[in-house]
Amino acid sequence: MSVFDRAYDDPVRVLDEDGEVVGDVPDLDDGELVDIYRHMRLARHFDGRAVSLQRQGRMGTYPPLSGQEGAQIGSATALAEDDWMVPSYREHGAALVRGVPLKQTLLYWMGHEAGNKAPADVNVFPVAVPIASQVPHATGASWAAKLRGTDEAFLCYFGDGATSEGDFHEGVNFAGVFDTPTVFFCNNNQWAISVPRERQTRSATLAQKAEAYGIDGVQVDGMDPLAVYSVTAAALEKARDPETDRPRPTLIEAIQYRFGAHTTADDPTVYRDDDEVERWKAKDPIPRLEAYLRAEGVLDDERVAEIEAAVEARVADAIDEAEAVARPDPSELFEHAYAELPPELERQRAEFAAFREAHGDEAFLEE
Repeated sequence: MSVFDRAYDDPVRVLDEDGEVVGDVPDLDDGELVDIYRHMRLARHFDGRAVSLQRQGRMGTYPPLSGQEGAQIGSATALAEDDWMVPSYREHGAALVRGVPLKQTLLYWMGHEAGNKAPADVNVFPVAVPIASQVPHATGASWAAKLRGTDEAFLCYFGDGATSEGDFHEGVNFAGVFDTPTVFFCNNNQWAISVPRERQTRSATLAQKAEAYGIDGVQVDGMDPLAVYSVTAAALEKARDPETDRPRPTLIEAIQYRFGAHTTADDPTVYRDDDEVERWKAKDPIPRLEAYLRAEGVLDDERVAEIEAAVEARVADAIDEAEAVARPDPSELFEHAYAELPPELERQRAEFAAFREAHGDEAFLEE
């Protein structure tokens, strides 16, 4: 049975919480499986260091990803070289898989506009902080690819809260009408800041929203990286194939949980209890995959220790590189929002420049 023929409330699974096989293992060799594990460990360690940097005042507000590594790494691994990734603001792990350096991600959250520019050969859209604003962009870009006759597919990430925004409905509806090569990947991490999943919609699942747009919808265990890989790979393959008898777009709902805060400006203890967090931590994607790889003889203590040491060194180097870059000048606030500044912002920029010239930067900082 195709993954697209499953009931909307029947999530695809390959590994259970203990790493035991309960579904069809994807056709990945040992090296590819270890790469998924390594990237998950790297994303988790990077996340912890990034939160620490923010707490020390060395970086701005940051959105943690811990708990969501299985969904991010599994899905991004399924992308072909020419495919495109369209992120929201939490896909640091997925961007890493696609070739965005850790230094770039750090620079972005340190306030450098340069951090939002992927390397020239990396097909990753800029970070999108406004909720669901990237969904129509992904649809438009994928429609353009279809009109050009290329084989590119577009993987667009967003959270469960985004499904309540008009941009989500407009983007997915357009994709359905024009049969674009788009995969819409909903990271249902149960909370849109402090708003629980059940306050977003009366629909039993988010995956079933695909029905309204005439496209396929599928639910997957988002904390099972192998299941996520399988579902995303099937959706991307269908997106690239104009001869398929199914609609090319797909809506994937990946069921998962963010272990930490929505951002470092958030206090999740106000709206969720510790028992809930602990229940979800029992589903942690990293030990789940590690248990499977150990059972298969792919990982052992020595290999895990090597990976851990390499991960720690790589993150430490990235932090050193990012912090070696001079802090952005405050005047850059006016540089990147508009091609031509509106009159009110032009007035503010002139006022700001005059204040700095008259009083110096120290007075400006005191303000």
